[in-house]
Amino acid sequence: NVIGVVPTCENMPSGRATRPGDIVKSMSGQTIEVLNTDAEGRLILCDALTYVERFKPNVVIDVATLTGACIIALGHVHSGLFSDDEVLVKALSKAGHQSLDTVWRLPLDAAYHEQLKSNFADLANIGGRPAGSVTAACFLSRFTEKFRWAHLDIAGTAWKSGAAKGATGRPVPLLLNFLLDQ
Repeated sequence: NVIGVVPTCENMPSGRATRPGDIVKSMSGQTIEVLNTDAEGRLILCDALTYVERFKPNVVIDVATLTGACIIALGHVHSGLFSDDEVLVKALSKAGHQSLDTVWRLPLDAAYHEQLKSNFADLANIGGRPAGSVTAACFLSRFTEKFRWAHLDIAGTAWKSGAAKGATGRPVPLLLNFLLDQ
């Protein structure tokens, strides 16, 4: 069985909007210091990762156009792949090569997690300018302890601009090949 969860919300300015310095409580109970209100996607994605626990999944693969930093790191060739699960990384990489929808693994080392420390909450929603795609994935990993997990940052591969502008359909071929191999 495949279950899809699509976290959505309205992101509109108002007098009640989230401000830098606000502390929010995630569905998991962890508190998050909002240092950058433009890093809002990870706030709803972390709740989606907590929500899927109820399904007791074997594997969770989240997909998001999460960071412009991933475009800086990988351009428009590979999607960013983040996971500490070596078997899952190998399977997703193989599926990417088979489908010509390639991924490039980026680290989730403890040193990057350090950048998410907050003096006021369990963690901050950003880790600063260096390694932005990595710290975003590290943030998400804090909500994945109960299942095998991978994050695909498709910011650079989801669409094309210019004369050929439009959606690419990525990472559908990769995910389809991954599922067919299971």
